[in-house]
Amino acid sequence: MKFAGIIAEYDPFHNGHAWQIAAARQLGAGHVAVVLSCGLTQRGAPPLLGEAERVRAALDAGADLVFALPAPWAMSGAESFARAGASLLAAAGCDALVFGAEDPDTARLQAAGRLLASPAYRAALKEQLAGGARSFAAARQAAAAQAAPHSGLAALLEQPNNNLAVEYCKAIHELGLPLAPFALPRQGALHNDARAAGRYASASALRELWRQSGPEPLAPYVPPAALALYRRAWAGGQYTAPARLETAVLSRLRARAALGGFAGVRGASEGLEQRLASCLRQAVTLEGLWDALTTVRYPRARMRRLVMDAALGYGAPGAGPGWLALPALPPYLHLLGARRGALPLLAKASLPASASLARLARTGPDAARAAAAQTAADDLAALCRAAPGPMGERYAAPFIKL
Repeated sequence: MKFAGIIAEYDPFHNGHAWQIAAARQLGAGHVAVVLSCGLTQRGAPPLLGEAERVRAALDAGADLVFALPAPWAMSGAESFARAGASLLAAAGCDALVFGAEDPDTARLQAAGRLLASPAYRAALKEQLAGGARSFAAARQAAAAQAAPHSGLAALLEQPNNNLAVEYCKAIHELGLPLAPFALPRQGALHNDARAAGRYASASALRELWRQSGPEPLAPYVPPAALALYRRAWAGGQYTAPARLETAVLSRLRARAALGGFAGVRGASEGLEQRLASCLRQAVTLEGLWDALTTVRYPRARMRRLVMDAALGYGAPGAGPGWLALPALPPYLHLLGARRGALPLLAKASLPASASLARLARTGPDAARAAAAQTAADDLAALCRAAPGPMGERYAAPFIKL
């Protein structure tokens, strides 16, 4: 391993993230690149803090280059998220992908990734779904057990970080990427665990502490340099305010419903666009809308993403006018921050690379659509801060260089 890559949200950056960067160095990485969710996260919302704080925290902790995982892919299911992030790291020239997992047996995770890419698994999944599986996650695990009985690989899919780790391995395998996977044991609290464990707490627990009392309770669980960034963001109102997000998203949805509905929205199938339109008529809160949409078959995480896709106009392939139809993978490397000594690494990049989103948007039609989707997410996030910002901030955001 010479040039390690990490795919992350850093929502917010904490001690476990700093440990992971340091661990990549200990494994032999001379440089570390991070692909960071930009504008949106997998939970279907803007991150607590903007890119400026999260990028600077990563660089302060030892990252060399930080690239954007553009919003449409940052806010997608595990498969799409993993494929997009891994493809960007490979395009940047990384030779390894470092990630956390509840079961850090890289060989087993790779075997599970190959299993999920196999015809036997795909046939079993189709059978499970046709047989009325209670959810996609249940069908996926049952299909893995059916395709590889007695292997124990299906059990890996029970844990969230294992699940994402398997998707990373599958993406590397299916896309033929020159990345060696390296699994690390997750430190401290589990994903979404409300409890802290020593110096470590989950990002969701830290977001809840922030919601209750601001950045001060985060002090034991984040690097001192990051805490200083968080204090400044708090003082300046540069953090997401849930009430503002709720109003902004619901108003966008109502406007789109009045102008023609949701046919064409990304992620809709089996009549979900009609279900969204129906549930929206009675919804006065985002929680209420998510509750109404969520069923055993349609998990809450997917419904949160569907709602945001609809609000931002992210369309399915072939969607008609009024929807942003996006390529399968990000078409450029948007550099958010770097250490000066690492900038020469960009000479080997296999995708257009720049700190200027405007310049990247001019590199082709797919890039123009991806940039438009990114700015839509950024403009929404700017409006939803405690101290709202104007449109177009992404094009004026300073490049962070150490």
